[in-house]
Amino acid sequence: MLSRIFPDRFVPLLLATILLASLLPVRGAAVPVAQGVSTAAVVFLFFLNGVRLPREEVLHGIRNWKLQGGALAFCFGAMALFGLAAEAATAAFLPATLALGFLFLGILPSTVQSATAASSMAGGNVAASVVAAALLNLTGVVVSPLLFAGLAGSAGEIHGEAVLRIVAILLLPFIAGQLVQRWLRPWVLAHRALATVMDRSAIAIAVYVAFSAAVVAGIWQLLDAREIGIVCGVVALLLALAFGGAWGFGALLKLARADRITLLFAGAQKSIAVGAPLAATLFPPAVAGMVLVPILVYHMAQLILSAWIAPGLRKSGEV
Repeated sequence: MLSRIFPDRFVPLLLATILLASLLPVRGAAVPVAQGVSTAAVVFLFFLNGVRLPREEVLHGIRNWKLQGGALAFCFGAMALFGLAAEAATAAFLPATLALGFLFLGILPSTVQSATAASSMAGGNVAASVVAAALLNLTGVVVSPLLFAGLAGSAGEIHGEAVLRIVAILLLPFIAGQLVQRWLRPWVLAHRALATVMDRSAIAIAVYVAFSAAVVAGIWQLLDAREIGIVCGVVALLLALAFGGAWGFGALLKLARADRITLLFAGAQKSIAVGAPLAATLFPPAVAGMVLVPILVYHMAQLILSAWIAPGLRKSGEV
């Protein structure tokens, strides 16, 4: 029964993380320690991503320029504009940092594992999905902060210290993972389950620390039922625009059905694996927790939605 409600086990993990942070947030002298653990987890996460993402498949998949270019344009173009519009539409009704979270959601890259898994389940081009996920995440490490800075105005201003943190915590570990990929990737592939546990644990730690700071700062006193309802409603609209828009964009590009399915999930899904570390890098912890609310809701909803629509796409393609 639980697997029908939450098709991906990461959804209940995120819910449990938010609940734990709400009931037992990190306080006082434990905060610097928790932040240090979170930073170490993020460094490890991006190192692991560097080890895992295959350079050869990325280079091979670039040849499908229409699909890969379309995925990049939709993920960082259309979705960024959707997020900007959502921020503008909710600015008068939500706290500023919460509304800013919609723009932050829009500039993030796609997921890696879940987009590929959904594409496979739906009968999409799996090899192209792996390449699209790799390209989007490689691009996102650099492009996402720049897009956010460009679209958010003074609220997204990135100072030199933040740039150094992005390079040190996100980019350098990823590059290090790529450099040692030859030796470590076989071990990671042979222990996929363990790598996934470590991957998701690192994300959960980053979310827990950021959301703890938001709870201590009074997030549940700042948000009432009306504002939570607005967030859920706007996320539902963004999901409709994202999935409907990506599917329509694939038709506009005249992609083959398998490639169109790949574009659907690569373009419409957004990654909390990049979102949580990037928010922790760009914002103070209390602000990061508030900014993360829209992507947390969107991420959980997209996993459920993808698991529901993927079998239907496969079935309709077999008729």
